[in-house]
Amino acid sequence: MQYDAKAPFIVETHWQIEEVLDGDSIIICNRFTQLKKEIRLYGLDAPEVKINRKMMEDEEKSSLPAELLLQLGLQSLQFVLSVAPPKTSVTIITELENYYDYWNRQLGYVILPGGECLNDLLLINGYAKTANNYFCSKLAYYQILNRDAQLNEIGIYSQVKRF
Repeated sequence: MQYDAKAPFIVETHWQIEEVLDGDSIIICNRFTQLKKEIRLYGLDAPEVKINRKMMEDEEKSSLPAELLLQLGLQSLQFVLSVAPPKTSVTIITELENYYDYWNRQLGYVILPGGECLNDLLLINGYAKTANNYFCSKLAYYQILNRDAQLNEIGIYSQVKRF
């Protein structure tokens, strides 16, 4: 783990994706220590990929049936798998002020080998929406990316107005 004393975040290198859980959560594994941990992506929320408590809450909030939300969640999962499949090397950037979510998962920006941020890609391509449950410094920027995808009917927004 590397820490840049000039910035309020931690940069972790030498990780690779072990498993993509859904559109906003991954399991990573350290290439040297084999330590594994779950990373919840900052600033966004993707539809669920299984029927659970959150799916029921999303169904009520969005007025979309769980079966449709499930299909949208699977599309989001497929998008992540297409740009960041298991074994992809990643760098994790975590803000010190907002390190863990409610479920004690580490929050992070997932940086891909080409320098792209997975969080950004999900929003730009319309496979997640912004969420302010956990503050992140890029939230205002993420709201703009999300609105652009929505207005241009990209990704999930090509099928529904909101989710």
